[in-house]
Amino acid sequence: MALSLFQPVFSVPVADLFERASAIPSYVITYAPIVYLDTQEKYFPSDIGAQLPNTVPEVNFTKLTGYATPLTLNSLNELNADGGKSVYLTSTSDITKSPAPAYLNGVVPDSSGKTNGAVSCAIIVNDHGSGHVDAFYMYFYAYNEGNTVLGQEIGDHVGDWEHNMIRFLNGVPQQVWYSQHNNGEAFTYGCLNKVGVRPIAYSARGSHAVYATSGTHDHTIPDLNLPVGPVEDNTSQGALWDPTLSAYTYSYNVNTNTYTPYVAGTPTNWLYFTGEWGDQQYPTSDPRQKEILGISATAKYTGGPTGPEDKQLNRTQVCPDNGDVCIVSPVLRP
Repeated sequence: MALSLFQPVFSVPVADLFERASAIPSYVITYAPIVYLDTQEKYFPSDIGAQLPNTVPEVNFTKLTGYATPLTLNSLNELNADGGKSVYLTSTSDITKSPAPAYLNGVVPDSSGKTNGAVSCAIIVNDHGSGHVDAFYMYFYAYNEGNTVLGQEIGDHVGDWEHNMIRFLNGVPQQVWYSQHNNGEAFTYGCLNKVGVRPIAYSARGSHAVYATSGTHDHTIPDLNLPVGPVEDNTSQGALWDPTLSAYTYSYNVNTNTYTPYVAGTPTNWLYFTGEWGDQQYPTSDPRQKEILGISATAKYTGGPTGPEDKQLNRTQVCPDNGDVCIVSPVLRP
């Protein structure tokens, strides 16, 4: 079902489209998802690079030394030699204080859907050959607000990466992946609601998990979304975000594991960073940390997420190769 509401508002500026279409495959922009943020969202899409001056790299709660300062998107990968996946970009301000550090709030998209002054998306294209192309739309938020269970928020963390992936065949979209927490959902392109030809994605309030429908989504049971339950994500048609209007764009070569920017001068080395984009999970000895009945899985504050490098950019199917059965639904559902 195609929705035509507000379609002219989401058109890409002609100058921008010409610049990007001359390098990135035009269909990657033409069919890019449109994202609706929740009406009660507090933590909006954020500038990827702005995370760095507001954090310091730590390993096991100890600040690293000897790295080149200030950290930039073009030097971030140098931290891999200092701990790799054990490196956490830790907030320099206490995120539990009120008011919270302003950088966590992100940027509210303007009337065109652009996050002005904030590059909040990375589009990564993997050309498998023979007309088979995967386009990843990586969405960045400075903060993830978790769900509320028994009156307590669980799963809050600094930094948040979510994504859609569209699988193309000869420039025609076939399937779309929606990332949600530890997994997600896949649909045929044809069954999705759209703005023009662009599939709609709903970003859940706080957690920013990406859904194909609005409403409530219980994810208590892994890989099973239900309309109601104890651990719910909420989505609605709030502010519209067009990630393509402020995005870095790259091609990805799986044989050499290298990224090449479509636009000269685009920072690239940050994509090789294998560490975490937020604080390490606070131990129970930290007075900021809370758990329900001492259960670690219910911790209020969890560790930050890994970035695009860890999102399986060379998949066999549209779903991640994580051992779960890949179900591509031909019917739109929660």
